[in-house]
Amino acid sequence: MPGSPGSPDLRALVTGATAVLAEAGVPSARVDAVALAGHALGVPNLVLVMAPPLPPDFSARYAALVERRRLREPLQHITGTAAFRHLDLTVRPGVFVPRPETETVAQVAIDAAQALAAAGTVPTGVVPSGAVPSAEGAAAAVVVDLCAGGGPIALSVADEVPGARVTAVELSPEGVALTRANADRLGLEVRVLAGDVRQASLLAELDGAVDVLVSNPPYIPPDAVPIDPEVRDHDPDLALYGGGADGLEVPRAVVWAAVRLLRPGGTFVMEHAEVQAEAVRADVDATDAFTDIHTVADLTGRDRMVVATRR
Repeated sequence: MPGSPGSPDLRALVTGATAVLAEAGVPSARVDAVALAGHALGVPNLVLVMAPPLPPDFSARYAALVERRRLREPLQHITGTAAFRHLDLTVRPGVFVPRPETETVAQVAIDAAQALAAAGTVPTGVVPSGAVPSAEGAAAAVVVDLCAGGGPIALSVADEVPGARVTAVELSPEGVALTRANADRLGLEVRVLAGDVRQASLLAELDGAVDVLVSNPPYIPPDAVPIDPEVRDHDPDLALYGGGADGLEVPRAVVWAAVRLLRPGGTFVMEHAEVQAEAVRADVDATDAFTDIHTVADLTGRDRMVVATRR
């Protein structure tokens, strides 16, 4: 409530925390200071002027949280959550933290799946293994998320495209476990599998039957170590470095998996680094399996994904 006891003290504490975080180079110091205060109080989306009274141990607990952030531990690791589109996802150390720019990648996949749902049919008339026909006899859209990490894209598709048959594939056991945990907690139906995108037999039961294949694979070259400590020191190497001199070994494997899995007319969406746009388009074109190959920018205007249609 406005004017409640403790509110002025909380504002002063947040102001002090903001200065500490800004001096440490945290780019979103004020936002993080408020988020940490809300986490300490158990109040998501804290509004300072409506803050509850502060418990006696608040200052010490808040200082400890701010110190962790000052040392550049990711905010999401401290709070245990990350917002992605319409979802609040559980986050754990050892699994890639979802980024806002990937929300645009998810949007393209969601739009493609929603278009199928609106049409009410699967163009090929194929009902892949595990898919359930609708009352009209048409199968739900089949969506595959490769290199799923903690599952933000797959979970968003399941959340925003009712009836979609979503499969998430991730190599790391930690990512598989986290995706399953998030799906269970959110009540979303996603089939979660452990698998390596470089395996030619991966999801063989879906060969030629997938409507949308989306991926945010690792793509950083070995000599391009991230500058931000939150990424460099806390995201797992498996989720960052794509292999090969150009970082595109795993992304190329994703492209070839898309060739095999997508049905004619299916949509392919894959995130990449801004500087890789031309090379990735060339890799997709070299398969001779896609049309309408183009680059799409993220919300900041940077070229961050390739989109193509299976011939």
